[in-house]
Amino acid sequence: MRLLNATTQPLQFEIFHGDPPHYAILSHTWGSESEEVTFQDIRDNTGALKPGFYKIKACCDQALSDGLRYVWIDTCCIDKTNSVELQEAINSMFNWYKWSMICYAYLSDYVALGSERLDVVCFRASKWFERGWTLQELIAPSKVVFYGRDWNSIGSKKELGKVISSIARISTDVLASQNLELSSVAQKMSWASMRKTTRAEYIAYCLLGIFGAHMPLIYGEGGVEAFIRLQKGIMEQSDDHSLFAW
Repeated sequence: MRLLNATTQPLQFEIFHGDPPHYAILSHTWGSESEEVTFQDIRDNTGALKPGFYKIKACCDQALSDGLRYVWIDTCCIDKTNSVELQEAINSMFNWYKWSMICYAYLSDYVALGSERLDVVCFRASKWFERGWTLQELIAPSKVVFYGRDWNSIGSKKELGKVISSIARISTDVLASQNLELSSVAQKMSWASMRKTTRAEYIAYCLLGIFGAHMPLIYGEGGVEAFIRLQKGIMEQSDDHSLFAW
């Protein structure tokens, strides 16, 4: 597992084989490809002027404040030019979020109005709740803390559980890390039914960890084909016939 060492300036990677050290993890929505800091940018120290560097720096600073030295961020901790590494990362991502000590959910479109009280309307409207990949990033970690555009703390998943439950249509028990095997296939599918991804096949790939499934990635296969393969993978390990409702 490749992690950012938050104590290094400029930021540097460390690779861990076997059990990694305690780390924080970032959940966020991506900007354009030109805005985001990539693996190559960190490796070559060329990303500090990109707009996406702000959330990386804020995440690292927060981790250090929380007593954590290491951080994992999907935009830069995966070498996306390496297809083998990318496939392994997507199939492992649910567990990486689950194993994190804390997940920082960065809502770049949440702007505080000068009050410490939650702006429910703004929170509910955040595109973070509409993206496919952020579903597992909400469910998998035991501890999630939400931050607004200026990295102002909004509250934790535990504190905001009822509000998040109503937005995401996920029970508070699931949000509190209830065993996912207690939720039917149809329930899990419903969680993702209104979410969107930038590529059609991603809507299947982002559900792999939630269903405990693994499958090779075939970019360009389309959403229907990817979803059929996901269904087959679920059928191989479950006799829950609610699958056929989807």
